Amino acid sequence: MRTTQHIAHHLHQVYFGGNWTASNLKDHLNGVTIEIATRKVNDLNTILALTFHIHYYLKGTMDVLKGGDLTIRDTFSFDHPNIRNEAEWQDFQTNMWTEAIEFISRIEKLNDTILETYLAEEKYGTYFRNLVGIIEHTHYHLGQIAIIKKIIVSS
Repeated sequence: MRTTQHIAHHLHQVYFGGNWTASNLKDHLNGVTIEIATRKVNDLNTILALTFHIHYYLKGTMDVLKGGDLTIRDTFSFDHPNIRNEAEWQDFQTNMWTEAIEFISRIEKLNDTILETYLAEEKYGTYFRNLVGIIEHTHYHLGQIAIIKKIIVSS
């Protein structure tokens, strides 16, 4: 298996399941209503904010894989849309799953030689660093989502 296929596989697992940690975004968001997703716990981010933040980097990096520019900026990574009801929350998630599958498919098709080239600009590091970083970043914030959900559901 090529390295790009391994990366795609690991990204698929953190979004949809089957990884070593037995923790994935889709399962943790299952049953999370808009009320739960937007509820504040102390000074923590909401589940909606964290979900948007996780996916913001995937979506922005996918623009580069499509031949576009890297236009995302850290300063905007928590600026989630104003989701007002359950239907909008479900649409948001459906779109996120669709985009994740497309991104994973694009990674699978990459040649391994691209992994050591710079993504957009040298200051952003290599494709490898960014693609693996998206997986690590997702796991990190997924842990926060799991804890916040547990606090809300048990209260």
